[in-house]
Amino acid sequence: MLKYLSLIIVSILATTPIFADSKLGLGRTALPSEITAWDVDILPDGRGLPVGNGDAIVGEETFANKCASCHGDFAEGVGNWPALAGGFDTLADEDPVKTVGSYWPYLSTLWDYINRSMPFGGAQTLTSDEVYSIVAYILYSNDLIEDDFVLNEKNFQEFNMYNSNGFIIDDRKISEYPNWSKEPCMENCKKSTTITKRASIIDVTPGENSSEVEIKQSALSSNEKNTASIDPELINAGKKVFKKCKACHAVGEGAKNKSGPQLYEIIGRKMGTANRYKYSKGFKVAAEEGRIWTEELMVEFLRKPKKFIKGTKMSFGGLKKDKDLDAIVAYLKTQDN
Repeated sequence: MLKYLSLIIVSILATTPIFADSKLGLGRTALPSEITAWDVDILPDGRGLPVGNGDAIVGEETFANKCASCHGDFAEGVGNWPALAGGFDTLADEDPVKTVGSYWPYLSTLWDYINRSMPFGGAQTLTSDEVYSIVAYILYSNDLIEDDFVLNEKNFQEFNMYNSNGFIIDDRKISEYPNWSKEPCMENCKKSTTITKRASIIDVTPGENSSEVEIKQSALSSNEKNTASIDPELINAGKKVFKKCKACHAVGEGAKNKSGPQLYEIIGRKMGTANRYKYSKGFKVAAEEGRIWTEELMVEFLRKPKKFIKGTKMSFGGLKKDKDLDAIVAYLKTQDN
């Protein structure tokens, strides 16, 4: 055994290059051709772009064949897939539409991402000319170029995106960090304390005669009566439908907010009142009006969220099938996690 082990060690040492500047003597310096093959990123100033060209006319056909199934024929987005066009003048809104045209500061990011990762399921199958033509079509869809504009590696870096000046340099290390690193004051820090703001809802517990309480109790009472009679198969179907929601929402006792509010006891609860969740303006108004989640309103909301509450942060397009809507409401009523 030792004989064979010695032969293996000798063979490894004989084939391993030895470097004076390497402690372990492992590996070798990468060849320029290997670095070039691995280094495929494109920098904002255009460095790394390959030779090639493309226009929106050719790009429209390429986009239709390779991209439109997810992003739409006009880059408007299909279902929950992101829109790539539009959204201009919305960045100051509470719910801005961030697309390539309205938000992205560098065109190189678009070229690099498409070249590396697209189309979905067929990454890195596009030629350089195809990538140029797709990028040109997306620019054309945002009314940023004419359809006959030919994009290439030479004029690429001369193109300024709509939001190129919409970002700031993160200087917190200089402007803020020094203030945070000072020794904290532990006593006699201020001569007086002034209250500058108060909670928007001083008393979150309604009075005994509140109509809100009556509505909620009525809804809860109805829920308790109906829960026992719900078809178990409908509940299980709802649990499956809820898989579309669980990335953003949690249910069950002790559920926590995610990117969306927790949904424990949602039926019969006042809209926009999940503790410590930052709601959109539309839901804040609904809360002020005392609107209560009933089964009917939940169905209406889940069918078309953005139509039900204008400006909702929920990006989900909605459930189209009545059976899915009935099932998920049944599941939410039982709070079966």
